[in-house]
Amino acid sequence: MKNILFYKYTNIQNLNDFKEQQFKLCKRLHLLGTILIAKEGINGCLSGNEKDTKKYMDLLDKNPKFKDVKFKVTKAHKSTFKRLSVRIRKEIVTSRLKVNLKKAAPYIEPKQLKNLLESKEDVILLDARNNYEYDIGKFKHAIHLDLDTFRQFPSKINQFKNINNIKNKKIVTYCTGGVRCEKASAFLREEGFTDVHQLHGGILAYGNEVGNEHWQGKCFVFDKRGAIEIDPNNQSELISQCILCHLPNADYHNCKLTTCDKRFIACEDCLKTLKHCCSKNCRNILYR
Repeated sequence: MKNILFYKYTNIQNLNDFKEQQFKLCKRLHLLGTILIAKEGINGCLSGNEKDTKKYMDLLDKNPKFKDVKFKVTKAHKSTFKRLSVRIRKEIVTSRLKVNLKKAAPYIEPKQLKNLLESKEDVILLDARNNYEYDIGKFKHAIHLDLDTFRQFPSKINQFKNINNIKNKKIVTYCTGGVRCEKASAFLREEGFTDVHQLHGGILAYGNEVGNEHWQGKCFVFDKRGAIEIDPNNQSELISQCILCHLPNADYHNCKLTTCDKRFIACEDCLKTLKHCCSKNCRNILYR
């Protein structure tokens, strides 16, 4: 089985027609997953066998609007989604950033980033993901903005840019597959940052193309796997731990107490002890 992650910012008209086309195509190819469509483009993550995922990629590539889509392909033991969903949204990733995407920063390819990091050049790696993603995996020495959601990016940057001379330093933004960094990098440039780049294809492309050097932990993914190794051939040392026993772990769960619903990390044994809650307090409330 294969999992494919992709996006493209491009003007799409007749959203309902395009939605129907995508849904029928995925059904015909027996693909499961989620595709988000907006006037600004497409953002998708699909799962299927190697033949069908390749067919989808080939067909999308034949459409001039999506000719240069960079697909991030990872292996899976079984389908990583339970169903197929194709939805129309205002944005293909929720940000509320009013930016000119023509100002998005130039790409830096994975091999270039690896070489840059090994050159010891002064560079800021800026993680554009949410806290729970950053907590289980990141580039070494990366800076995070303490984001609960990507919508907080502008306000956090306003705090970040007050650091002395930060606007003139080389900055490389990164996220899982690249979709958030298109807008994040454009926003940085509009705010006066002068030397901004974005990692082409994100963390997953980096892992596939150059391995896990300069990376630590696992990469959070928005499917049933939860978190994966970025380099299929090498295991990274875990940087996160179980909430109860504090042993290394990267398995996320949602608290069974619906009024809490906190996302937390727990090993299988401690998850049973907590009865799928994030704490003994939530467990006691739920089962009192």
